[in-house]
Amino acid sequence: MSPTRAVRRRSRAAIVAAVTASLLASVAVGVAPANADPVRDRQYWLAEYGISAAWQTTRGAGVTIAVIDSGVDGSVAELQGAVVGGADFSGNGSSDGQTPVGVTGSEHGTMVASLAAGRGTGGDNGVIGAAPAASILAISIGFGDGATDADEQIAAAVRFAVDNGADVINMSLTRNTLEWPVSWDEAFLYAMDNDVVVVAAAGNRGSGTTTVGAPATMPGVLTVAGVDASGQASFDASAQGITIGVSAPSEDLVGVLPDGSYVTWSGTSGAAPIIAGIVALVRASHPELDAANVINRVVSTARDAGARGADAIYGFGLVDAQAAVTASVPRVTENPMGSLAEWVTIYRRAASTAPPIPTPTATNVAPPPVAEGPRSPLGSVLPTVNQLRNVGVPLAVILLFAGILAGVLTLAFRRFRRARQRE
Repeated sequence: MSPTRAVRRRSRAAIVAAVTASLLASVAVGVAPANADPVRDRQYWLAEYGISAAWQTTRGAGVTIAVIDSGVDGSVAELQGAVVGGADFSGNGSSDGQTPVGVTGSEHGTMVASLAAGRGTGGDNGVIGAAPAASILAISIGFGDGATDADEQIAAAVRFAVDNGADVINMSLTRNTLEWPVSWDEAFLYAMDNDVVVVAAAGNRGSGTTTVGAPATMPGVLTVAGVDASGQASFDASAQGITIGVSAPSEDLVGVLPDGSYVTWSGTSGAAPIIAGIVALVRASHPELDAANVINRVVSTARDAGARGADAIYGFGLVDAQAAVTASVPRVTENPMGSLAEWVTIYRRAASTAPPIPTPTATNVAPPPVAEGPRSPLGSVLPTVNQLRNVGVPLAVILLFAGILAGVLTLAFRRFRRARQRE
């Protein structure tokens, strides 16, 4: 196997593992769609996180959420009329992105979409999303045999979402690495330059993601961590990292499967679309705001849950949909999640201009570095250990010999004067 192919297969496995394993302990709810009141009752986050209160202002009409996932089955009752377009980049799905793809986890995209913009099944029945009047752009990607490179699928999917009217992009997947390919620089910058909010799941410890991975590590992306039903950081159904923006429920979730049945599930794969739906509510209620200010409303109105201010467990805190939609929030000029353009300018340029590291040979072996001792609290006022070793010691020796020589000369001069005085 060539090195390039090995890298591609590793990245493919990393992403698919995050997508499929986010279904932590999923089990059938056991309620028929025609009698789904218990399903709606399970959606505790609607009231507790201000979503149903925000619906008094907007339900997300006019906003399009792109779901880049395993495909969204728009024929299920909760998503009928919600899917307005789509595409397949796996090579195994249908051209509209509505055919679930993948040997395992093919139901994932439908579950995700139901939490973002599910419409219920009438009355108070069925799964309803955070933005039940928003539209869905179904974009299927896959990682099985015959699928193209996973990284390139995602880059192409992001560009398609932007070109086809997405206002929000939901990515309930992870590369399981801190870094990402250059093709993602271009694709995600394209989204950000076109005022699209990108929402990404932080990943799950229970699936092997202990710290967030790309795209959740990318500056400018709204990264979502998960909490349990009591609002505490989830141990298995979340990951930690300094790029986390906000937290939402990731345990005891309920979703719709492509066959119309229901499951309970856990994972930030479910927390992310809840946030994507809330972003849609903000975009619908504040159409004058750019992406940076939309994200700022979501994170600045979150309820502090960990250390004061942003932290690596909860981000800025637990999302409050009603406050994000209705609170008075000052405008900002920069995305609180950072600037991808600035990162690319600094780090990609540095990487491309760095001189090659020489290969050690018998005649070209650098001496081992000397560890520098702890710096003085006075900074550069006091010398370091290396400075004392390399400069101070030789200087002290020189000064010692100079002092001895000066003493000898002085003594000789005094004896000479006394001898002259006696004459």
